[in-house]
Amino acid sequence: MQQGSLKDIGKLFLKLGLIAFGGPAAHIAMMRDEVVRKRQWMNDSHFLDLVGATNLIPGPNSTELAIHLGKEKGGWKGLIIAGLCFILPAVFITLGFAYLYKNYGQLPEIQAFTYGIKPAIIAIILSAVYPLAKTSLKSSLLILIGILALTASFFGVNEIIVLFGFGFLALLIQYFKTNNNQANSVLPLSLATVSHSKLFFVFLKIGSVLYGSGYVLFAFLDSELVQTGLLPRQTLLDAIAVGQFTPGPVFSSVTFIGYQINGGMGAFVSTIGIFLPSFIFVALLNPLVKKMRDSQVFAAFLDAVNVASVALIIAICFTMGKDSVTDWKTVLIMIVSLFITFGFRKINSVWVVLGGSLLGYLLTLL
Repeated sequence: MQQGSLKDIGKLFLKLGLIAFGGPAAHIAMMRDEVVRKRQWMNDSHFLDLVGATNLIPGPNSTELAIHLGKEKGGWKGLIIAGLCFILPAVFITLGFAYLYKNYGQLPEIQAFTYGIKPAIIAIILSAVYPLAKTSLKSSLLILIGILALTASFFGVNEIIVLFGFGFLALLIQYFKTNNNQANSVLPLSLATVSHSKLFFVFLKIGSVLYGSGYVLFAFLDSELVQTGLLPRQTLLDAIAVGQFTPGPVFSSVTFIGYQINGGMGAFVSTIGIFLPSFIFVALLNPLVKKMRDSQVFAAFLDAVNVASVALIIAICFTMGKDSVTDWKTVLIMIVSLFITFGFRKINSVWVVLGGSLLGYLLTLL
């Protein structure tokens, strides 16, 4: 792999780490815009396979997708560079907020600027979901699975049940259609422990078993830290706020929490603990994705998981809309953002996010 490619990987994911607001669904939309539409590193079908693969393992989905994309473009060096460049901006920004919070007891007031970001992000997600949905819905069976997965998501069925349930349903259908029993085995994943720090082990455990969104992360943190007396609940709530209004992976909230518990070293070991499993899982899973795609039976499983993943993104987008598009101002921001993302596809999603933030700030002055 040429050095220039590694630099391109680093520059791209550093940029995304600085401007990717809005949670995993938004991050995935921005990554698709960059690696499929703009740079043409891969097609939508392969991108979808990687999205589906990240949903099958624990940990932060968008971070794991960044690691996958780095591996695809730059090998093992690309895997590390993409992951670190996507994670570190959020970690350092969060660390700054953690320092201010510990010394001054409150967070800065930036709500006016974040007011318009989520409606703009919804538009970005929808503009990415549309081509992904067209790519994934390749047959009448997959269309049916997509409708059922979307319905299950709206009724609150756990996303892991949706992904694996419909994946295995498609696998069984394909198996009985082809009567082929040559499916590849999936290796069990294990992690080695490398630290004696209690914080490290708490976050290593969470990073190794946690499926789902950032909100599921906060439920784990409440159980592991608040209920055991290591962290006040108000501090956890403030950490949630930091995770929502900073760019990059929401798991960087752990940096904030680690700093409150044990200063700089606490932030360091907590951050390493929560993200380390993602690197290991992706390193083990990435070679299997192509093998799954080459197997008729497992390709059916992957196709169904991809469709279910798109359905979950749509469901998340709907939930975000209910929470953030609440008045005529946010409706206006979303409409303008939709017009730009669908009408002017060459405009970088960064400008849509910044434009939504600025428009939101100006509208709050009215």
